Amino acid sequence: MILLGSTGSIGVNTLEVAKKFNIEVEVLVCGKNIKLLNEQIALHHPKVVVISDAQDIKDVNHKYVLAGQENILKVIEDSRSTLVVNALVGFLGLRPTLKAIECGKKVALANKESLVACGKFIDSSKIQPIDSEHFGLWYLMQERPVSKMIITASGGAFRDWDIKKLQNATLADTQKHPNWSMGQKITIDSATMVNKMFELLEARWLFGEGEYDAIIETKSLIHALIDFKDGSTTAHFAHANMQLPIAYAVHQEMNENILGHVDLLKVGNLEFREIDKNRYPIWEIKEDLLKNPNRGVIINAANEVAIEKFINKEIGFMDISRTVIQAYEKYTHQPQSIEEVFELDKKIRNSFTDYAKI
Repeated sequence: MILLGSTGSIGVNTLEVAKKFNIEVEVLVCGKNIKLLNEQIALHHPKVVVISDAQDIKDVNHKYVLAGQENILKVIEDSRSTLVVNALVGFLGLRPTLKAIECGKKVALANKESLVACGKFIDSSKIQPIDSEHFGLWYLMQERPVSKMIITASGGAFRDWDIKKLQNATLADTQKHPNWSMGQKITIDSATMVNKMFELLEARWLFGEGEYDAIIETKSLIHALIDFKDGSTTAHFAHANMQLPIAYAVHQEMNENILGHVDLLKVGNLEFREIDKNRYPIWEIKEDLLKNPNRGVIINAANEVAIEKFINKEIGFMDISRTVIQAYEKYTHQPQSIEEVFELDKKIRNSFTDYAKI
């Protein structure tokens, strides 16, 4: 396999699965965590390593080290691996997804932005989702008419906060996820519910037109539900461990135990909540976005810019959603090609830069 984003939580879990099933790791790609990368190199012996910054090459314990996005695309093209696990964060993960599909490789996808921004132009038959929610929907699919697909949300760091205090929430506050530890950006996205908006868009591109929704399940034990037209509903229960969807992506027939079962007697009870637009303002555009999924590039670009501004203390926490909504209302163009996706992404990002200069 080729593993993009090897030092993040998805990457670390992917390497655990690779070790369990004795899968060769041909290429490792990571950002700045060279210490962990060197530990991974010693254990998995990749043929090639790619990092983000050329100045760090000297610190990597490997003979063949490249740097930069162009080299990520090159190793995808040159490798003999038929599987690319894309666990990169952000829009920069899109080109590797497109390149892998172009090269006839299967993509185990954790990079949400690929489908959010460019889902119309990606062959979803080449994608195996490794987000818990999409894996859950895939796992539940049957040869029966579906009424609605539902994914669940934890509610993020502020699900129990007084709404009046949210404008003063700090970056450190956003990172206090109630259920688990994730990367900085995705934890912010969880707090704003942008993350769940992205996942609904992903589900739309993966499973086709239909009705999609999300609800809060506070213990994160149910990841997906499907309402069938006959009136029955099925739910996918599993402990929040990414190794299960990863294992199915890299090893299609799964006859081994990957994680322990959920003991409902120990769980005792589950709590479900509606996603409140007052707490999560981004939910105001959910229905319109699902009707116009090709506009996902707009909310992704605006969200990435807004998060950067929040991290730099240029805007408050609640301004993240306001920024995304304003961009969504301003830019109504729907890209008609991959090239237009990249053009619109650049235009939106530049508009924030130009605004800052005025």
